[in-house]
Amino acid sequence: MLKDEINKTLEVLKTGGIILYPTDTVWAIGCDATNNLAVDKIIALKKRASNKGFIVLLDSDNKLQGYVNPVPEIAYDLIEYAENPLTIIYSGAKNLAANVIAPDGSVGIRIVKHDFCSQLIQRFRKPIVSTSANISGHVWPKNFIDINPELFELVDYVVNIDQNSMEEKLPSTIMKLEADGRFMFLRK
Repeated sequence: MLKDEINKTLEVLKTGGIILYPTDTVWAIGCDATNNLAVDKIIALKKRASNKGFIVLLDSDNKLQGYVNPVPEIAYDLIEYAENPLTIIYSGAKNLAANVIAPDGSVGIRIVKHDFCSQLIQRFRKPIVSTSANISGHVWPKNFIDINPELFELVDYVVNIDQNSMEEKLPSTIMKLEADGRFMFLRK
């Protein structure tokens, strides 16, 4: 079943579609993080300010250098030793859709530790956008049954994994990491 869901989701991502999917944190809306048109669809769907950056997911910290320049050395230790899902905001974003990157040139990246997401990103070979499955300004869903049913009609595919889980999930910790290694928590 996991392999089938990954294959179905890959087809949607490859054609610029929008997915609703489980992550290691909350349920998310996502797309190809390198596709401006797909990201525009998410901005419209969420009724989100267009000048706000997105979080993107990668399956391995080895891929950070492809999307951030420079990657502070401490980032690897922070990722390795984080006990909870950690999104790090890096300066110097590159090779991403322009509308994923914040106005200051930064991007939030999380190395995902969720089987479905890891395998999906590994097979897709690109990062995917991860924004909470809600309309901007509304509460993020703690699990699948908390998702506003209207969203199901606005996305191209709803991933059929973890839908019955009643585990209440929380958003990731967010940390801003400067090139010189200084950091500040934005959300704990």
